[in-house]
Amino acid sequence: MKTFKIPNLPALDVLDLSSVDYFLENKALRLNINTVNWAEFPYQPIVIVDVARTDKNLYLRYFVKGNSLKASYVEDGSPVHKDSCVEFFVKTPDSPHYYINFEFNCIGTCDAAYRESRTEKIGFDEKEYMSIRRHSSLEVKPFDEQTGVFSWELTVSIPFGLIGLDSKDLPEKILANFYKCADDTQYPHFLSWAPINLPEPNFHCPEFFGELYL
Repeated sequence: MKTFKIPNLPALDVLDLSSVDYFLENKALRLNINTVNWAEFPYQPIVIVDVARTDKNLYLRYFVKGNSLKASYVEDGSPVHKDSCVEFFVKTPDSPHYYINFEFNCIGTCDAAYRESRTEKIGFDEKEYMSIRRHSSLEVKPFDEQTGVFSWELTVSIPFGLIGLDSKDLPEKILANFYKCADDTQYPHFLSWAPINLPEPNFHCPEFFGELYL
């Protein structure tokens, strides 16, 4: 199991999300999302995620460079995994089944839910979606798939309360995995940070999450 420590950077909460990139680049935990789990989907864009926290929020900054770019969805709760998409799945160690998925397309549209499995879920409501701050390096408007080589960044801030954590009494660690996908594009791929030992693409597998110490 992969194990890492997330740095606590209090200044993040007083900065505008559009201006934290340099801070995260130099002080956050950097992870590579580069595991090709299924040979039938060999395409591998360059994907990293910088991870940091404050006492109240978890910060993720994704950098992606690869072939094609697509953003069909602008309304939260949409199936953004079909677009150029990055994802974060998380659970607490004391929860045997319950986990949360956060999925974002390249312009920041989010699909998130509290889950028991791939099919059993309770989707976020409007207030919960609004509490997730996001900043994309791209203009926030939908577009059809574009061909060529593209680079983009997405920074998000997720309140610990959405993960079911008390910010005044955080646990020692959380369990999580990070993903990159683009199901409905010319270059479908299913990359992960922590390896997944399953016969076919499936990100909904908490048994393969890695450890992130707080």
